Amino acid sequence: MSVQSLTVAEIYHTLTIHNSRFTTHDSPLTTLKLTFLGTGTSQGVPVIGCGCRVCRSTDSRDKRLRSSVLITAGNLNILIDAGPDFRQQMLRAEVRHLDAILLTHEHNDHVIGLDDIRPFNYRSGQPMRVYALSRVAGEVRNRFEYIFGKPIPGLPRIEMIPVEPDVPFQMEGLCIHPIGILHGKLPILGYRIGDLTYLTDVKSVPSAEMDKIRGSKYLVTSALHHEYHPTHMNLEEAFEFAEQIGAEQTWFTHISHQMGLAAEISTEMKPGIALAYDGLEIDF
Repeated sequence: MSVQSLTVAEIYHTLTIHNSRFTTHDSPLTTLKLTFLGTGTSQGVPVIGCGCRVCRSTDSRDKRLRSSVLITAGNLNILIDAGPDFRQQMLRAEVRHLDAILLTHEHNDHVIGLDDIRPFNYRSGQPMRVYALSRVAGEVRNRFEYIFGKPIPGLPRIEMIPVEPDVPFQMEGLCIHPIGILHGKLPILGYRIGDLTYLTDVKSVPSAEMDKIRGSKYLVTSALHHEYHPTHMNLEEAFEFAEQIGAEQTWFTHISHQMGLAAEISTEMKPGIALAYDGLEIDF
C-alpha cells in the first residue's frame, strides 16, 4: 500500500514501528545526499571583531556560515533553514534550483535569508514552498509582510505550508517526518528523512519524540561549545544524546568559535562522531 493512501495515524504507525526504521520514499530513488551549507551559530565563525585563535584560523573547517543543509534526492532539492548567509550558500554550492524550504524555527539566523529566494522564483515561475510550524509561519508573515501583500513584480513569492510534529508529509514521493524538539523552552522542529535525522538549536527532546529518532543510521545534532547554555546542548550533552540514539554516524553542527579549533576538537571526538564543517557532503 502506498504511504499516500494511509491516514495520518496509519502513517505514524508505519513509520515508528520496527525500531523506528522509517520508509525513506516510495519513488525508485535509492541515494540521497546531504550537503552542509553552514555549521556555525547565529554569529557565524569568524565572529565580527573577534581575534581568538579560531576566528583567526586559516583552516577552512573553522570558517562556518550560519547553520543550514541541502538534501538532494534525484532532481529534488530541499533546504533546511534559510539564514542570513542563504545567498552566499546557494552560490558557493552552485544550487541552480530549489524545490522547497523546511524551517526549524523563526530565529533570524534560520529565516532572514528568505528574501533571496527570488532567483528561484524567476527560474521556476512558481512560489517557493516553505514548510513551518503555524507559529513560525505567522512570524515569517510578520517579518516579510511585503511578500504577502499585493503581488508586485520583483518581490519573492512564498507558499507557506503549516506542518506539525505528528503529521508526516510527502514531497515528490520523499517522506518527511517533523520531530518536535525544544530550543530551551521554545518548541521547534527537527526533521527525519529516511535514515537521517537533522536537529539544530536543540536543548532537549521530549521522550515521546525520541522514538521518532531512534533507528536513525545518521544523526546531525547541535553542539554549541563546552560550557552550559540554557537553550543549546553543549558538547558533553551532545555526546550523551548521540550515545542514546546510537546512530552509525553522528555529526555535530551549530558550532561556536568558543568550541575551539576544529583540528584540535576533532581529536576529542568519540568513535562514530565527528564535527561537521561547511561543504561536507554525505550520501545516505
